Amino acid sequence: MTAPLTRALTPVGRLFSLAADVVVSAFKPPFQLREYIEQTWFVTKVSALPTALFTIPFGATIALLLGELTRQFGAQSQTGAGSVLAIVQQAAPIVTALLISGAGGSAVCADLGARTIREEIAAMEVLGISPIQRLVVPRVLAMATTALVLNGLATVVGVAGGYFFNVIVQGGTPGAYIAAFSSIAQVSDILVSELKAVLFGFTAGIVAAYRGLNPPPGPKGVGDAVNQSVVISFVLVFFLNLVLTTLYLDLVPPKGS
Repeated sequence: MTAPLTRALTPVGRLFSLAADVVVSAFKPPFQLREYIEQTWFVTKVSALPTALFTIPFGATIALLLGELTRQFGAQSQTGAGSVLAIVQQAAPIVTALLISGAGGSAVCADLGARTIREEIAAMEVLGISPIQRLVVPRVLAMATTALVLNGLATVVGVAGGYFFNVIVQGGTPGAYIAAFSSIAQVSDILVSELKAVLFGFTAGIVAAYRGLNPPPGPKGVGDAVNQSVVISFVLVFFLNLVLTTLYLDLVPPKGS
């Protein structure tokens, strides 16, 4: 029983070890500013449009569902509060994380995996160059930064889409939609959303880097590593979202309480 358990927990330990190395190396000079800017632009370029397009039906679905539900209970005036809070706290950071993991994370994993099987990573270590500081840190920080920015984009697009479908499609009242949100929302809702986005982006970057640095042998192994990194990122994102949401609801009192 010990050997299977050890084999199962070893990758988890290595993943946390890589995350710790990235955090420590991020504060060690020299910082790879040019690489960070290039990676940030690349991840933003491949993730921005899909994030915006994916958030529209996400926000619309939430608005339509809550609009129909509140109509059945005679509480149409609270549709704006429920839909906007759901988009800000949950939908926007999750959509951002999924797109960052699928688009940016897969590219990062494929790049590092190709370098690994070509033994470029081993050559850097022989030359005394840290691949963590040179390659991994800029990519992980780029994904975290991009997630922070794209979360704001997803929030705006999602709220606008929810407003359109609730007011135009379902015939809701614009003033009631906005007033309900203003009466319940608070600054901490935006802050926890941005915190989630940063942590989700950081997590996706760490998973992508870990699988890219440890791919199965051969070119096929790089493809398998990319698929694994996306799946693992999705699982960790939903788990982290559960933990953060639970802590937020327990620690931060609702507005007016």
